[in-house]
Amino acid sequence: MTEHVLIETSGGVLTLTLNRPEKKNALTREMYAALGDAIDHAPDDPDVRCILIQANGDMFTAGNDLADFAAANRGEGAGSSEAGAGERRGGSALITALARAKTPIVAAVQGRAVGVGVTMLLHCDLVFIAEDALLTTPFVNLALVPEAASSILLPARIGHARAFSMFVLGEAVSGKTAAEWGIANLALPAGEVQVRARAAAEAIAAKPASAVVITKQLMRDAERYLARIQEEGGHFTAQLKTPEAKEAFAAFAEKRAPDFSKAARKEPA
Repeated sequence: MTEHVLIETSGGVLTLTLNRPEKKNALTREMYAALGDAIDHAPDDPDVRCILIQANGDMFTAGNDLADFAAANRGEGAGSSEAGAGERRGGSALITALARAKTPIVAAVQGRAVGVGVTMLLHCDLVFIAEDALLTTPFVNLALVPEAASSILLPARIGHARAFSMFVLGEAVSGKTAAEWGIANLALPAGEVQVRARAAAEAIAAKPASAVVITKQLMRDAERYLARIQEEGGHFTAQLKTPEAKEAFAAFAEKRAPDFSKAARKEPA
């Protein structure tokens, strides 16, 4: 367990709060594991009928800590790919837990959500977002690829062209636009987001539990999502070790624009 994820159960709702605001709620391997374990074990607790994911501070999450990616590029340790191969703990624990989750999940998003902070929302059943929030999926900017089955979930939700612009151009999407496109249910003033999300989670918790769970299962294709997560994870892990990724991480650390012109281009297998 980690103090960077606060876990509380009340009113039928399991609340998971990202609690690393001094680091923009960037997710560590320990945070991934804590979140994944909590989601996986939620069906075992009869007092839990809904999960609420939220964050302390002015930012939902900056996504993965890029220091982990840089370390993986250098071959140090097991790495911390968000998509991860099946044998990885870290990010894989959260992403696979989201894909196979039986318990309904509600998210409250304020400030910025980056990378997995966006792709996890595609596995949530209700999303409430601040009007001035910004969603970004800068995978290609980091010489990486989409994860969390987002390569099928995001185009299905918003269309190929919009998804491609988010993935490849790294274009930011505002909270208002996210609601208009269907990534979120409703955009609200920032101060109202968590209150509205909590009310929705409690409303779900008050419904007939078996009917809610079956309805969620009928609406999702967990096996397909898990298979795509494995496919994405293989590419993600390979990309972490490329010269392009090395240049992307160095440029980020040095606060400069990356230059990929000298990095060898690798065709996908």
